[in-house]
Amino acid sequence: MTVESTLPAPAPSTGPEQPPPAPGGAPLLGHAWNLLRDPLGFLTELRDGGDVVRLKLGPKTAYAVCDPELVATLLKSPDFLVGGPLWETMGVLLGKGVATSNGPLHRRQRRAIQPAFRMDRIHEYAVVMEDEARAMAARWSDGQTVDIGAEVFRTATRIVARSVLQVESIDERADRLSAALHTVFEGLYRRMILSFGPLYRMPLPANRRFENALADLHRLVDEIIAERRAAAASMAPGSNPDDLLAALLDDRDENGETVNEQEVHDQVVSLVVAGAENVAKTLTWTFQLLAEHPEHESRLSEELESVTRGRPVAFGDIKELAYMRNLITESMRIRPAVWILTRLAAVDTTLGGYRIPAGSDIVYSPLAMQRDPRAFHDHLAFDPDRWLPERAADVTLAAHAPFSVGNRKCPGDHFSMAELSLVLGAVVQKWRVTPAAGADGTPRIGITLQPRQALIRVEART
Repeated sequence: MTVESTLPAPAPSTGPEQPPPAPGGAPLLGHAWNLLRDPLGFLTELRDGGDVVRLKLGPKTAYAVCDPELVATLLKSPDFLVGGPLWETMGVLLGKGVATSNGPLHRRQRRAIQPAFRMDRIHEYAVVMEDEARAMAARWSDGQTVDIGAEVFRTATRIVARSVLQVESIDERADRLSAALHTVFEGLYRRMILSFGPLYRMPLPANRRFENALADLHRLVDEIIAERRAAAASMAPGSNPDDLLAALLDDRDENGETVNEQEVHDQVVSLVVAGAENVAKTLTWTFQLLAEHPEHESRLSEELESVTRGRPVAFGDIKELAYMRNLITESMRIRPAVWILTRLAAVDTTLGGYRIPAGSDIVYSPLAMQRDPRAFHDHLAFDPDRWLPERAADVTLAAHAPFSVGNRKCPGDHFSMAELSLVLGAVVQKWRVTPAAGADGTPRIGITLQPRQALIRVEART
């Protein structure tokens, strides 16, 4: 008898192991404490613990994915759905529109909105984008300190309402929509991290502000839809408006029935939020970065002058503005508006060789991936030239997908890039953007990121 034969038989394999636990945490709150105290630092440091790590968010277990290639796998796999803490929280705002739905419902809703974002339609929308961008720039005076966050939010709201939804009576509503969305987004992040329902039903001032803003936002959307229905009813026979709101009002479900009022409402909210919130935050960060980096502001001004020869920038110029495109791309990399996203495991599955149980929440951070030194050389530098063709080959592309990938890729990506370019161009042609007293570029944490004090000083170009 050998020594080996006297040893107990090895236990049978139970399959893939759980991911390792993330460091840190606090009693009861677990890693929710880290996400409240320093979420950007915490999510960025998670990659040191492995490609996938285990989190405790209060009583729940969640999994953070830190490797860009694994995130790409996650986004393309049918094993994972749009869901988890972020989308559960956003459901209060977005309902069951295209951003939050899954499966056949999502495919039908996406088909309904996709024609509105064809390239030939964006050419039409560009007229509104140019008009609103020039109007915003014309409101300022030489030497003025501008709250650029508020300015671009109002402009982005007006653009999406006037172009995609073709709502012209938006003047007063744009201000109300902007104010309501600002208050709602401030309250949503805390509800995502600390999902203690009873806390948010208490009659606290912050809760009342949140509920009032949310109600006003939904009321505004209902007003827009009701006006369009009334206008459609008064049209002459044979009139067939082909804008997105008309398409939503005429959309049919799987049974051939007109979709219900709530679905139309949720679709409009989703489009307004995506078209206003994300675009406005990207513009805010881009202007902040230009004020902090005068050498890039000067290069952009020179490119605009060389392409336009002094006339206002137009949609047809965008393809020639290579430096502007690289600058916007780099802004979205180093200062993304969307910094945290979640998914939900639909079945027992694996990711990166680790076991992920059905029903598990998955967390990943675009900001952490886009500032990963393994993916980007000199990762904390604002360097638009990293997107030049001869250098972009060295970039780990999976680490930077600002409009997502797969069947969840944003259908409005070309719309957004056109808007970003035309607003940025209209301002930089007219104004030199410089730092303002009181500006604070420290990120303010919410569902999206923005500077704490988004102030710039504008000086007239001669």
